[in-house]
Amino acid sequence: MASKSKHRSSSSMDGLVGLLKVRVVRGINLAYRDTRGSDPYVVLRLGKQKLKTSVKKRSVNPIWHEELTLSITNPVPIKLEVFDKDTFSRDDPMGEAEIDIGPLMEVLNMDPENIRNGDIIRTIRPSSLNCLADESHLCWRNGKFVQDIILRLRNVESGELQLQLQWVEIPGTK
Repeated sequence: MASKSKHRSSSSMDGLVGLLKVRVVRGINLAYRDTRGSDPYVVLRLGKQKLKTSVKKRSVNPIWHEELTLSITNPVPIKLEVFDKDTFSRDDPMGEAEIDIGPLMEVLNMDPENIRNGDIIRTIRPSSLNCLADESHLCWRNGKFVQDIILRLRNVESGELQLQLQWVEIPGTK
């Protein structure tokens, strides 16, 4: 019988730090790309991973509440793009942003034993180095590290996205 070990076995999981659930909550004042609004969807890219939300018809304030899960191997930014779905032509870009997961990964080595549910672990302020529209709080919530963020989209006339990041611990990766 194999004994329990804190060392990772060499497998296809080598280099995997954990999983990150990205809940795409909603879009705020997204750009109009059609006369009646837009048909937006969100694309997340990290390395070779590419995940998409569903398309929301005729809305510049869509509500998704969709969870997309990425495998994280290192703290590189996640690229996020919003598009307007078109039937007979190429989908129109509606802005882009990057999600800096560095602050979230920095707290993973903390011992949560003395942290109370709802405690703010760290506050990240908007800067020229990130796409934050407002302060973002990294919290300990229901046994998980969670970060609520609002990203201001770049290369577009208007638009923000509200997201929630939640770290998923993989047994044996600590």
